[in-house]
Amino acid sequence: MNKSMIALIAAATMLTACNNDKANENEEKSVQTTNENQTETENEQPKQATQTETQTSPKHGKWSSLPEYDKIIEEIGNEDYTFNKETDNDGKRVFLIELNGEKQYKSVFVKNTNRLKIIKINGGGEVYDGIIK
Repeated sequence: MNKSMIALIAAATMLTACNNDKANENEEKSVQTTNENQTETENEQPKQATQTETQTSPKHGKWSSLPEYDKIIEEIGNEDYTFNKETDNDGKRVFLIELNGEKQYKSVFVKNTNRLKIIKINGGGEVYDGIIK
């Protein structure tokens, strides 16, 4: 009877510990979502100011709301670039940026750290590597 009681207590303790880990994961996701929402809210004013710039290139319409978009345009210029999404998952978003059908840049945005890297493909190397606020 003592062995079964110890096994029951051990199982209950393990289940409780597992549930706390999942609760912490949910809290982290909630905090991350809240931070992303705050970042989007904080970035709304600068986006409104640069809205005339993005209107010159209708191809950018669906990408202009992304947190990394303004920094990409700031670093590479506002030419008639075509953004081709290569990867977009929970961890990162990767774009290949083309001009006149030729790949010019690659951008990698790590979502959980807000780190953006912009790389010039044809021998230019790294253009930008930093954290976006």
